[in-house]
Amino acid sequence: MEFTVRACSGHGRVGSLRLASGLEFETPSLLMITRRGLPVVIPPEMLMDLHPDSRACQFTPMHFLEDPLAAVVAKAGGVHKLASLTGFAMVAVARDSLGNEIAGEEASNLGASFETSSGRRIVGLEKYMEVVNACKPDLWVSLPDEVPHWVPEKRNRESVDHTSQWLDHCLSLQHAEHGNRCLGVVVGAGSLEERARSAEQAATRNVAGFSLAGFGLGEDVAQRGFHLEVAIAKLPNDKLRHVCGLGSPEEVLQAVGAGIDLLDSTYPYMLTKECLAMTFPLKMEVPLRNADRDMQPTPDHGVASGFSLAKVNLRSATYGIDETPLVTGCKCYTCKRHTKVYINQLLNSNETLAQTLLEIHNTYHYLEFFKAIRESIKADKFHEFRTWFTSQRQELGVLSLGNIPRVVSCN
Repeated sequence: MEFTVRACSGHGRVGSLRLASGLEFETPSLLMITRRGLPVVIPPEMLMDLHPDSRACQFTPMHFLEDPLAAVVAKAGGVHKLASLTGFAMVAVARDSLGNEIAGEEASNLGASFETSSGRRIVGLEKYMEVVNACKPDLWVSLPDEVPHWVPEKRNRESVDHTSQWLDHCLSLQHAEHGNRCLGVVVGAGSLEERARSAEQAATRNVAGFSLAGFGLGEDVAQRGFHLEVAIAKLPNDKLRHVCGLGSPEEVLQAVGAGIDLLDSTYPYMLTKECLAMTFPLKMEVPLRNADRDMQPTPDHGVASGFSLAKVNLRSATYGIDETPLVTGCKCYTCKRHTKVYINQLLNSNETLAQTLLEIHNTYHYLEFFKAIRESIKADKFHEFRTWFTSQRQELGVLSLGNIPRVVSCN
């Protein structure tokens, strides 16, 4: 694996990531969430042509603890071949929505706690690495003792110590023929000191990059940026940085502004589940009032009826007669071939095709968002882009305006 920083704007950076498979793409990049290596509602054959950047996926090894077993995945030739997604990047990430705090100290000495198809269980290092080695991912994250921000100071220190020790153990269990593909985990919960200590320890290991864990677990949003910055300041500049749990547009911008290169996100899928289509503007040079003229509201066509310049509710009766695409000018499969009225009818008939078409558009639009971020960094206008984006989201009523972070130079 090779990673090179190509451009900087503040701490935001554009990098080039070349994997051992030969696949190469730019960062900051979105890792699309999968279940057992497959997209949730998009057929694999459609994923191939969804977007030029739709080649990076994230999966959890915990899906291969029981069904199918790691031995089945290994026999198939790894998760790429099992899911028929050769030519894609597959990143294995161990992540639990509750963190390991509920397991307690005794359990955390044995391994980390995860929710599985058969309930919550403790996953030890040997079992975890058995699954990782069977899956043959392009990149994999070491097993974290990840805890939420509210744990006591003693438990947080133990989390940092366990994570560092487990990193060494995971490295010793990786298959040598696969090369250096490990992203060492950085934890620390709500303590800046422990995050710095965890990062310092991870930085001394022979890893391909780093994964910042413990975010998206109820931490103070106003303090999150400081925790990202403190950890990243202790990491080498020439290695890849990944974060888990930060997926909304504002969270993505916050993470990229701190220097993150890879992010996963369930945001497109969550909108799809709510029958919402992503429509927010992406280019600073397009005034908000002209972002999509076909979507301008009339007196009886407002937010209550499903209208918003940020997203639209396709179940609304408003779109039962709307023959325009989801976003005018969008080049995704859905917008080029279908209209709001068609998707509205599919949704109201409970047709599964509606979810597929919505998810294709939402994923495409979000990948275009990441592309716009990279272009702003290349033009050294990331701060301006972030300020514009946050301001127009405030104008749309999507969020309240927070403090725009200070501009700092790239490490």
